[in-house]
Parts: sequence; C-alpha cells; structure tokens
Amino acid sequence: MSRSARYFTLGRADREVWFVLHGYGQLAARFLRHFEPLDDGTRLIVAPEALSRFYLTEDPAERRVGASWMTKEDRLAEIGDYVRYLDAVYMAVVGPSLVRVTVLGFSQGATTACRWTALGGARVDRLIVWGGEVPPDLDITKLRGRRLSLVYGRRDEYFTPKIVAATEARLREQRVPYDLEPFDGGHEIDAPVLKKLALTADG
Repeated sequence: MSRSARYFTLGRADREVWFVLHGYGQLAARFLRHFEPLDDGTRLIVAPEALSRFYLTEDPAERRVGASWMTKEDRLAEIGDYVRYLDAVYMAVVGPSLVRVTVLGFSQGATTACRWTALGGARVDRLIVWGGEVPPDLDITKLRGRRLSLVYGRRDEYFTPKIVAATEARLREQRVPYDLEPFDGGHEIDAPVLKKLALTADG
C-alpha cells in the first residue's frame, strides 16, 4: 500500500542537507520560511509534511489546515508509517551522497525527529531537538554517535524547565552526549539561535 505525501525544499545541497520537521498543527511550506536565514548556497533544507492533515478550526469562514505526525490512536502503526515515509524522502533527496545531514525537529516534530533518527535508515550526523521531548519510550542509546543539541526558550510554556531537566537526566543516565542551547524566548524558532547552530555544524 502506498499514499501520496509532500515535502518542500529551500536552497541546494552543496555540503549539507537539513531535514526540518514541523510541530503539531503546522504545515511544512510555512514552517520552511523560518529557515530562510540558512539559505546561503551551501545547504539544502528539506521540510517534509506530516501525513495527517486536519482543519484547525470549526469556523467555516476560516478553515485553516494543519498537520500532525501522530496521535495516541494506533500509535505504533503511525510511527512506523512516518519512519518509512521520512526514510523515503531521505533516499529521494540524499541517496548515497556523503553530504552532512542534520535533522531538526520542533515541538511535536522533535519526538518525530528522535524516533526517525533512532529507528530509521537515514545516516544522521546531527540531531537538533527544539522545544520538544526526547520520547520517554525511546531507547535513547540509539541516539549515540550523532551530535545532539537540545534547544529551548526560557519562556516556553510547553517544553518547561521541569521537562528539560528530566530529559537531561535521562541523557546523562544513558551516557548520551548532548549540548544545551537555551534562549530568551518562547515556543518558537529563534533566528539568531538557528544561525548559531548552523555555524557550529562542523564543530
């Protein structure tokens, strides 16, 4: 069984490719706009869209649409579906080339990025978990060998200091190295932090 899905791109793959996974209720094309500051001719930015789209409001005059990576209903099947889907996007975009690969997940996309990195077939050099959890049910030892960065806003109402601390404790317990990158903001993509991460991609 197969189905149609879509992804959007920005830039070109000179030396690295970034896969950026949006949060709950977002759409990939709009999410990709946050990464325009990284379009400097050296990297390709790929924004896959989650497989389940839905209306964000009941108001018939507005009818805005968002997408979700998964729900609690039949969750293992949904995880398997999006891991296979993201692997397919990876093969279509990267294939056998040896460019550096960064995966950034924001909010719900953060857990998706972690699961894809751990369970999928993509060769990931760097994982950026932004404003979201490392899934509690994931064997996080499978994240070893990649450069891992945790990014959060100090005023983030979802990825709170308590969740950040619990995530750090799990990573330390399992001896998974990571960098911590807080910023003065909320549940959002912060352009200066994004540029800083891009500059340290080879670090």
